[in-house]
Amino acid sequence: MYINLYQLSLFLIFCFAVLVFILLFYIPAPYGKFMRRGWGPSVKSGLAWMIMEFPSPFLMAYFFLTSTHKNIVHYVFILMWLAHYLYRTFIYPFMQSGRKKPYPVVVVLMAVIFNVLNGFVNGYGVFHLYSYDKSWLFSWQFIAGFVLFASGFIINKTADSKMMHLRNNNSGEYVIPRGWLFEYISSPHYFGEIVEWCGWAIMTFSLPGLAFAVFTFANLFPRAIASHKWYRQHFSDYPSGRKAVIPFII
Repeated sequence: MYINLYQLSLFLIFCFAVLVFILLFYIPAPYGKFMRRGWGPSVKSGLAWMIMEFPSPFLMAYFFLTSTHKNIVHYVFILMWLAHYLYRTFIYPFMQSGRKKPYPVVVVLMAVIFNVLNGFVNGYGVFHLYSYDKSWLFSWQFIAGFVLFASGFIINKTADSKMMHLRNNNSGEYVIPRGWLFEYISSPHYFGEIVEWCGWAIMTFSLPGLAFAVFTFANLFPRAIASHKWYRQHFSDYPSGRKAVIPFII
């Protein structure tokens, strides 16, 4: 029923990944420290995050619930997906220090389009097209992917928490983050999310998982580079040995 739409959606995600990867090196995403005029109407950042992220948990849950061949592997998959997206949709928007700052509607719409495509291909692909029996829990793919996903999840959420506390303690102003992974990279939250979805790709060993991992890297890597440059430009005492997103490398 959905197979043609599934194939088209996968193709579009890979195309968007290439396009986004190139454009973000020239046009920084216009929110947060890079917010600027000329991007049309905006909404509050907290509301924007809820709208943007909602399609992912909704579609994933829908395809999980409509699957007729669920086993423990599928329950693990849905729990891990929802652990990330329920937090991102319903908790993070109320915790972020800049939740009242403007967020361009056009960026919200682009994110909604991606999350609809991504939630669809992963939900339909993992729960309706790919087959996983109980023995998959003991496969090298599941074990390696699970470890990566869990590690990335912890890094991502810990970085978010530390950044929130840092900004709340400095009246919402940007300061140089110190300690933990911030001693090695400027954007551990981006690094964690890249690791997380690479883990998902390995754990599901699926084309939708690969598409998501590729897009995540294409989307977050240029942002991390831009953020790193911004810190260097705005803080003369920014640590010279700190990398942008991958410890000890770049």
